[in-house]
Amino acid sequence: MQVLVTGFEPFGGDTINPSALLATRLGGGRISGATVAHEVLPCAFAPLQARLRDVIAAHRPDLVIAFGLATGRAAISLERVTINVIDARIPDNNGDAPVDRPVIAEGPAAYFSTLPIKAAMADLHDAGIPVEISQTAGTYVCNAAFYGLMHLAATEFPNLRAGFVHLPCLPDMPAAYAGQPALSASTMHRAARTIIKTCLACNTDRRIAAGAVA
Repeated sequence: MQVLVTGFEPFGGDTINPSALLATRLGGGRISGATVAHEVLPCAFAPLQARLRDVIAAHRPDLVIAFGLATGRAAISLERVTINVIDARIPDNNGDAPVDRPVIAEGPAAYFSTLPIKAAMADLHDAGIPVEISQTAGTYVCNAAFYGLMHLAATEFPNLRAGFVHLPCLPDMPAAYAGQPALSASTMHRAARTIIKTCLACNTDRRIAAGAVA
């Protein structure tokens, strides 16, 4: 089995991105007998979709887990759904800030993760790691990557299982100093390994309540 994990380069004035650090740390290792490769994606809309296609074609993974930063979140966020909308609150690293534009022209409105997110939630909870099921991946580059990944799985790589996970800040990031919640790098690494193990072991997700009222 081949696993591909991705992260993003820093953006929004930060000098580090925990998703890139995590992906780099995981890359080259083995988890539950599977080889783990890694890639760091650009935090920019224009090159993103071609880059995703290239890395999947190069690695031919069975499983892709994309990681990204969500400042303000206090837990590992297992994303359920991605929508076909770009609505950039801030410019990307190329200075682009598209508004109300589809990620993929003529693509469907949304895709769901094909990861066992409820099973992963339960395993992370058992490991004492803060975790939540998220009902939105936003409308910035993370969502564009999640949507593009799932579109590729639906149209070009039909045997690919894939999904997206948002991470909080690291404790040494400026946002954390300003009072935003954070998790340590070691906790994020432990969480990622747990998620990968769950995905490799579980083909059918668990039925556990994790919805939101609003």
